[in-house]
Amino acid sequence: MVGGLALHQTQPFIPPPPSQNPAAHVSEHRPREPLSCLPPPHHVKTMEEFKKLHARFIKLGLDRVPRHAGDLLLACSLSEWGSMDYARSIFLGLDDPGTFDFNTMIRGSLVHGDPQGALLFYPEMLRRDVEPDNFTFPLVLKACSQLSALAQGLQIHGHAAKHGFQCDVFVQNSLINMYGKCGEVERSCRAFEQMGSCRTVVSWSALTAAHTRMGLWGKCLEIFAMMTREGLRADESSMVGALSSSKNLGAYGTGRSIHCSLLRRFTGLNVVVQTSLIDMYISCGCLEKGIAIFETMFEKNTWTYSVVISGLAMHGEGERALQVFSDMLHGGHEPDEAIYVGVLSACSHAGLLDEGLRCFDRMRVEHRIPPSPQHYGCVIDLMARAGKLREAYELMESMQAAQTEAAWRCLLSASKTHGELELEVAERASRNLEELNARNSGDYINLSNMYAEAKRWSDAAMTRREMVDRGLVQAPGYSRVEVKGKMHTFVSNDKRHPQRRQVYEMAYQMEWQLRLEGYTPEEKRRMVGGAESQKLAIAFALLNTSQGSPIRIITNLRMGKECHTYTALVSTIFEREIMVRDRNRFHCFRQGVCTCGDHW
Repeated sequence: MVGGLALHQTQPFIPPPPSQNPAAHVSEHRPREPLSCLPPPHHVKTMEEFKKLHARFIKLGLDRVPRHAGDLLLACSLSEWGSMDYARSIFLGLDDPGTFDFNTMIRGSLVHGDPQGALLFYPEMLRRDVEPDNFTFPLVLKACSQLSALAQGLQIHGHAAKHGFQCDVFVQNSLINMYGKCGEVERSCRAFEQMGSCRTVVSWSALTAAHTRMGLWGKCLEIFAMMTREGLRADESSMVGALSSSKNLGAYGTGRSIHCSLLRRFTGLNVVVQTSLIDMYISCGCLEKGIAIFETMFEKNTWTYSVVISGLAMHGEGERALQVFSDMLHGGHEPDEAIYVGVLSACSHAGLLDEGLRCFDRMRVEHRIPPSPQHYGCVIDLMARAGKLREAYELMESMQAAQTEAAWRCLLSASKTHGELELEVAERASRNLEELNARNSGDYINLSNMYAEAKRWSDAAMTRREMVDRGLVQAPGYSRVEVKGKMHTFVSNDKRHPQRRQVYEMAYQMEWQLRLEGYTPEEKRRMVGGAESQKLAIAFALLNTSQGSPIRIITNLRMGKECHTYTALVSTIFEREIMVRDRNRFHCFRQGVCTCGDHW
């Protein structure tokens, strides 16, 4: 602990032996060259050139002159060709390094991907009684954020206040960012509030990022709206955070407004912003808008392809996803683990069993990517959806790496659509989840429902009792719908919404109109008793949107058969396009037909 700051210890700074110093053997009797003949260090292009220039500085005795030593440190530590080891040897040769020199070394360590090394310069600085300035604290706080070193960040925050920087914009912005990356959103908010009228666009952007990182999507959009109301022009970073929040909430209107703002303010959008726009549109159900942006991009990276392939997978467009994957390979991009997760998911959602198995083999053999538990989960899902439950079970039994919580749960869920033989597989999957100590309320309910459908009532009741005895509670289902730029959330038997009376009347009318068309709901799911969240969200949207406009819904549950049939009929009778994003994929209903092809 130095100066009150406790840090993890690494190797101490040890000066290199004289033989490593390029100028150690320069004769002091050679004639000195004029200073005007030396190029500035930042003009040097390679490490070899820099070493020669350093030798000339030593010969002229300039390497210990603070200004020239600082130039040498700056060039060696921050240039693309630079070396932090060599910069450290220059630094250790200084008799009395100052604040600028320490800042340069901290910054250089960060540039070269060594936040731990950067942080160690700070206690050394305090030990030598070198005064930190308003450039020091943002740098060391950045190191803390990269390491998620909250304890050290708190101490440095105290040091900054002690040195009088509690009102410095750069320091406060760094604190907001550091606390956000350490998951301390409330501390980020406090640092933000302390700035008062000194807040900048960077302050708002850091606060937005802090909430986005913690999945506080609604709050993120609130902050973005407040920023706009205060007359500040949001930067690209803030807009990317807001786009991410719009994507996760399904807030299409908000996301589209941000896109319009981007087009008005920037002549060209970088690959990160464009990919965020693609992700937002696809995740909000506007697949073709996302693909249109993708097709006009001049520069595409692996993340861009991953977003598009995964998005096509969610929409059940397996063959298009495979075509994009093929185009990616022809374009010279190397696939990674995430790409193959998207490809295998696309095959699974579209029922492309043979293509999926070929891609799995290609990943292992051609691209030499070792399968992860997620890849095995996708393959098990692919086989189970295709009705190959026995083969999927045998694969899992033969490969230890495939026996993951997600894969067993997938096998359990897929068993619901088959007969007695598959109930046996479901029981085995449930036992394996028990062994992994991973059974949740949904697993118990799935197994109980299968027992009930097989008329094994005692087993169904026992499974439910076991769930209750273990204190497991099913997560409440909800559905969200965006109307006039505002998100509305509904749960089953919702009594809180201001328009609840009109919504329930509309839901009642909807069911009777569907009955006239021959729809007969399952007794346990009748609208009067169950009032499912998705049906309430549809009723609310029909009440509050114009005739012919599409309805976009997000639900945290997997679409059930009865709800699927119900929504398909509503799309026909009320002549609406209804897009539902459940926890697995998209269902887009047009005139009674769903894009999933009844394969989900």
